Amino acid sequence: MAHSALERIRSRLHLEKKNGWIAGVCAGVADYFQTDPALIRVVVIVAGLFLTKIVIAAYLVAWLVLEER
Repeated sequence: MAHSALERIRSRLHLEKKNGWIAGVCAGVADYFQTDPALIRVVVIVAGLFLTKIVIAAYLVAWLVLEER
């Protein structure tokens, strides 16, 4: 069951290299939520100020797990 849920997430969420800055994670998340990548970047930076280790770990995991579309 968890395998299919992960595959559904990976099919919708992806890295967006052409609009991305570092790895395209924020641009891919912005594409998923149909919003501006700058807004997602600001949210990640503000969250990183308070939850640095968690945000860095989540970003790295997303970078490794998600595929470029």
